[in-house]
Amino acid sequence: MIIKSNSLSAAESQRYIGKDQEAISHFIKKFTKLNVKQAKDFREKLEALNLIKMNNNYISKVIDIMPSNSEELNKIFTDVSLDENEANKILDTVKQFE
Repeated sequence: MIIKSNSLSAAESQRYIGKDQEAISHFIKKFTKLNVKQAKDFREKLEALNLIKMNNNYISKVIDIMPSNSEELNKIFTDVSLDENEANKILDTVKQFE
């Protein structure tokens, strides 16, 4: 039974993968730049920006992709348009975790 559904970044999902599934965990680590704690801290900083346009799904994608410029960021936010100030806040936060 599903109790709660929440989007997670690939790095954050590692804490839910059991040790029996090392192959899956190894695969995820191959494609993520952050460990679980860094991803959690990153999520908290993005949530603290209090941007109305940024939901859980967008936050997870920002953590996974780590966009380095507005063009990459706009590929994540396809349904909404970020203004320059919002984009800069997100990109500044990304730079803290590079």
